[in-house]
Amino acid sequence: MRFLWKYLKKYVRRFTGVMGIKLSGTVLELLIPYVMEHLIDHVVPTRQMLMVLLWGAAMILLAVGVRFLNVTANRLSVLTAKEGTYEIRRDLFHAALNLSGSQMDAVGLPSLISRMTSDSYNVQSFTQSMQTIGIRAPIMLAGGIAITLTMDVGLASILCVMAPIMIALVVFISVKGIPLYDRVQRGMDDIVRVMRENITGIRVVKALSRENHEINRFSQANTETARRDIKAGMIMALPGPIVTLFLNVGLTLVVLIGARRVNDGLTEPGVILAFLTYFNMILMGVMGLNRIFMMLSKANASAKRIAEVVETEEALTPLPAGEAAKTDRPGFIVFDHVSFSYDSGEETAADSARSFAGAQRQKCLEDIDFAIPKGGSLGIIGATGSGKTSIINLLMRFYDPQSGHVFVDGRDVRTYSQDELHRRFGVVFQNDVIFADTIRENIAFGRDVSDEALRFAARDAMAQDFVEAYDDGYDHKAVIHGANFSGGQKQRLLIARALAADAEILVLDDSSSALDYRTDARLRQAIRDNHGHATTIVIAQRVSSIRALDQIIVLEEGRMIGHGTHEELLKSCPAYREIHETQMGEVE
Repeated sequence: MRFLWKYLKKYVRRFTGVMGIKLSGTVLELLIPYVMEHLIDHVVPTRQMLMVLLWGAAMILLAVGVRFLNVTANRLSVLTAKEGTYEIRRDLFHAALNLSGSQMDAVGLPSLISRMTSDSYNVQSFTQSMQTIGIRAPIMLAGGIAITLTMDVGLASILCVMAPIMIALVVFISVKGIPLYDRVQRGMDDIVRVMRENITGIRVVKALSRENHEINRFSQANTETARRDIKAGMIMALPGPIVTLFLNVGLTLVVLIGARRVNDGLTEPGVILAFLTYFNMILMGVMGLNRIFMMLSKANASAKRIAEVVETEEALTPLPAGEAAKTDRPGFIVFDHVSFSYDSGEETAADSARSFAGAQRQKCLEDIDFAIPKGGSLGIIGATGSGKTSIINLLMRFYDPQSGHVFVDGRDVRTYSQDELHRRFGVVFQNDVIFADTIRENIAFGRDVSDEALRFAARDAMAQDFVEAYDDGYDHKAVIHGANFSGGQKQRLLIARALAADAEILVLDDSSSALDYRTDARLRQAIRDNHGHATTIVIAQRVSSIRALDQIIVLEEGRMIGHGTHEELLKSCPAYREIHETQMGEVE
């Protein structure tokens, strides 16, 4: 729980106050049966109605005080837990945003989602309960035994024998149950993964009538996690019935022995009633301890999972200029004999090391070498899986290459901070996202973009006509993933987002695949006319989308098998010529 303490230690004074309030409330609650015993055994026999009313009023005041103190403590504990967990979620979100590509691959998006949701909820619940139940339960247990000892040592000895046995049982079973909740939380990752895949791919599932297949997949993940949760819950719930059995046996002994002691004149009837009440309080104390241990088990497993991400060292930190590679090659963007593999076994964190251990190496890019002058353009074409998008991942330093170097504006990309590097880019990725917000916010994307620049970007992206056809124009609301737009409309909005920042480097990764040839041609012309100052990289499956660019790279299984202009490649690269003849024939 070291990780959790790091966030909660700043609230020590508030913790102390909450615990003090809760302690006061619990002590007052323990006094109620004591006052009741005194009222029955010592006040009522005097037949003084005023004294009876006064002692009854005292019990009422104690009850009111207990309620007030408990409610106050509960409210403050909720506030502390909320603020502490907010900071944990904030740091978890920040750490997730700064994970390198390799670290993100190792953790996995479904696991990040479950850590942000169910794991942080477990931590919050434990933090809240520890301030309330964590104080009330042991005080109920110890205080109940202590007060009964002052009333009747003989009857209290029954509790003194049973209490250590019950506490030892709770602790032993809880220690056995703690590791099980880690497996439960990891099972949640599988459930989130299956749900996410089905939610994002719901149209494919329905189109291919695979609902039953996906229901079975979810059922398997859900059943396995439920089985783990039931096993952990059963083990952690074992103390409940056993403790209840012990206390019921104790209650029976108190009634039997107490009745005889009352008959013999050794004790008073009020003591027996008080003992029965204290037995229930002690039962609540033991069950409270059991609940705390159960929540501790969950919180401990969840805190470890959150810490794995939050405490992961940032892998792609800026490199000091003195340690960076140098180049004298001309070009605004330079790839100098770059080779790269996703399964590199990069040991940037404990998780990454475990996940990649023994992974089979497979080169994704090998000896990629080119240079683009400032304001120049490059097209990249090749079969699916040939490594086109990997070039962009290295250029934006989502990953580092295993050999070779990447330069932007004469500097090794490893010397840039993430913000400094990424602010140079306007990007449309292959599987980019439309957010559930207005068109205006989707294009501006939190940047300082004027309305005029926003309209110009929409115009150049061929999106202006359909956007302004809406009654509310740029304030029209997109639903999640832009499901209320067609594929072509979404791509044009994404291109408008990339153009709106007027970036130095423009990257379009298969961004016009859903556009018809005429719209694609108009888009390319608008980019040339109005954004020609940007260094442009276009990844495309269509020859028509890249034929007018300054240079073109043809990739095959991570290797450059062609590099030159459109005309040069038609003569020198059979693969490019085949693609051109096939596509142009289809157009004709």
